[in-house]
Amino acid sequence: MKVVIGHSYFQHFDPKLAEAKQPYPPLGTLIAAAMLLEAGHEVHVFDAMLETSTAGWRDLIDEHQPDAAVIFEDNFNYLSKMCLSRMRDAACEMLAAASAEVDLVVATGSDASDNAETFLDAGADAVIFGEGEQALLEVLSAHSEQRSFEGLAGVSTRVNDGSIVVGENRPNMKGIDAVPFAARHLVDIERYRTVWNEHHGRFSLNLVTTRGCPYHCNWCSKPIWGQRYNARSPEDVVAEMVEVVEAYGPDHIWFADDIFGLKPGWIQSFSELVDANNVRLPFKCLSRPDLLVRKDTAEALGAAGCEEVWIGAESGSQKILDAMEKGTTVEQIREAADRVHAAGYRIAFFIQFGYPGETQEDIEATLDLIRAARPDDIGVSVAYPLPGTPFYERVEAELGRTRHWVDSSDLAMLFDGPYPTEFYRALHQRVHTEYRLRKLLWSVQGDGVDAVRQLRPTDGLRAVRDVATLPFQRRALERLATASEGDVGLLTIDLDREAAATPSAQPVTISTEGSGLKR
Repeated sequence: MKVVIGHSYFQHFDPKLAEAKQPYPPLGTLIAAAMLLEAGHEVHVFDAMLETSTAGWRDLIDEHQPDAAVIFEDNFNYLSKMCLSRMRDAACEMLAAASAEVDLVVATGSDASDNAETFLDAGADAVIFGEGEQALLEVLSAHSEQRSFEGLAGVSTRVNDGSIVVGENRPNMKGIDAVPFAARHLVDIERYRTVWNEHHGRFSLNLVTTRGCPYHCNWCSKPIWGQRYNARSPEDVVAEMVEVVEAYGPDHIWFADDIFGLKPGWIQSFSELVDANNVRLPFKCLSRPDLLVRKDTAEALGAAGCEEVWIGAESGSQKILDAMEKGTTVEQIREAADRVHAAGYRIAFFIQFGYPGETQEDIEATLDLIRAARPDDIGVSVAYPLPGTPFYERVEAELGRTRHWVDSSDLAMLFDGPYPTEFYRALHQRVHTEYRLRKLLWSVQGDGVDAVRQLRPTDGLRAVRDVATLPFQRRALERLATASEGDVGLLTIDLDREAAATPSAQPVTISTEGSGLKR
């Protein structure tokens, strides 16, 4: 079959990410495209990332007249889990355009998994939930053989009487070394290179070594892999790095896993293999504070080439961490920062305000954590209930009509949290202003005169503005710090700290068939 496949994450529609100028190709979409190619289909890709409208999707359909049009979201782009309304609008627009021209229209992704009816109404003939590649292959086979989609595992479809039939859950793939490498040749990688080089002076590409996360953070959405965790072998990952380096020559790698190197010994093996194959590159990845302080993990990660590791620090209040069922401690966060810095690379914190039960004292504890741990970067957000999460179920009664952010910088409180939306937007500004000033101070304290010499004129002007602005931001916060009347308060905690820190019971499947590099 001839297939046009695409995704609906337009960086253009997300101002915060558009300003950052750090785009990555849609890895999940390109892996699905590679599996379609392997199955003998003709494939054409619409890459929304650097586009400004859905016009290119329509043009691609008009040009190739496909048998099937598929929206396959990049499930390795964590923003796809947020179900942002601008991206949903774009997806629905793309489905409507495809349904007018193409015989078979399919949608899959986090939002589609949770809201099949919306996507069927927009024009999809089949909505795939969960891990999508194998289900997509079965949908295409059923269509070519004129069979019904009814009863296919992992597939929702509307039948003749207008009702929606939902198939049973489909088991996730296990030996994922057998999954082909992403079909990067189907998108214009040079457009990405140009953006990166113009704005950052180097070119970064993305890879992934695992699927899923076995931990229990109760606000984290997992509609694709659930609690299942599967990992590629270090040999397979390095084989892809060899291919990527030879074909595209990136200067940096972003490993888009939820957790990088969870299996003991994986990072050490990976480090040896990148050296043996001469593909050592600086990289960024995600981990957890409790993993970074386990044995020599922090040091091994640095030895493997890690340049920056992001962790979900979330809060400096142990009460809030326990309420989130994070399974981590404030002490682990501080120790992780110390060990990463001692190993010579950067650590960055995701911070989340507005979790039910959070008080001014908890907020101040989080600011104290940032001041003490000195992370090299921070990302600040507010509690965001997503369908299918325990957090969503616990606050669902408090949700209004608006249940999604417009874009990733929205910061709207969608439930009756401790304080109103205006407070958290002001807090976001204040935290970043103070952080910029403290980061400048830390740099001067560490490097002295050299740090001052390296300052650009714009850095000095920004610091002067921040110094002048910070007192006003603090006073604005004080005025806005009126507790919400309907605050749901601290939620019931199902998992104690030890249980939350224990990964879901499961075999972590690592394919070890041979040690050679596949091409």
